[in-house]
Amino acid sequence: MFHKEGSKIIIIALGLFTVGLLTANRFLEKGWLFYVIVATLIVLLILVLQFFRNPSRIAPNDNGVIVSPVDGKVVVIEEVFEKEYFKDKRLQVSVFMSPLNVHVTRYPGGGKVTYSKYHPGKYLVAWHPKASEENERTTVVVNTEKFGEVMYRQIAGALAKRIVNYAEEGGEVTQGGESGFIKFGSRVDIYLPLGTNIAVDLNQKVKGASSIIATL
Repeated sequence: MFHKEGSKIIIIALGLFTVGLLTANRFLEKGWLFYVIVATLIVLLILVLQFFRNPSRIAPNDNGVIVSPVDGKVVVIEEVFEKEYFKDKRLQVSVFMSPLNVHVTRYPGGGKVTYSKYHPGKYLVAWHPKASEENERTTVVVNTEKFGEVMYRQIAGALAKRIVNYAEEGGEVTQGGESGFIKFGSRVDIYLPLGTNIAVDLNQKVKGASSIIATL
């Protein structure tokens, strides 16, 4: 299954693949150059298709846990001062996504969306210390039953040129439901109340909607 956000790009990629294949077949002999071009076209098409894949995920549907919003690797676990919305200290867990990861963003917990805002910005590499504050990003806060308000922030990376956010203020959302999409390499930060038990380690690989990030 492929994500709807990739439909146009997938159609363009299939068109270019077909044109390239027909052109190579018409004007090139079946030598090494022909096979190199065909192999390159196949690899590029596979990369586009795998980037926009949207595997089915089943969330635990447990109010006592927070799940990872995305696939990737945990690169930050620290106490920080969150100054956009909470304006106090929070536990930050950041997940970095490479271009090879699934880039669907999912709600880490169910509840009511109390804040959703888009910020234009730069395209620093996603692991840059200032990426959370200076890059293009969206910030979403969900008021969960057990954890209270939980924030997650989609952050564009050096390659990401479009962030899609489905969260609307006042809307009721379910844990693991699709909340958006980030095109190409990027990062998501999760901000949790102090005292939350973090259930992951640095450099641990996680999966969106299914890996548990935190517990009460």
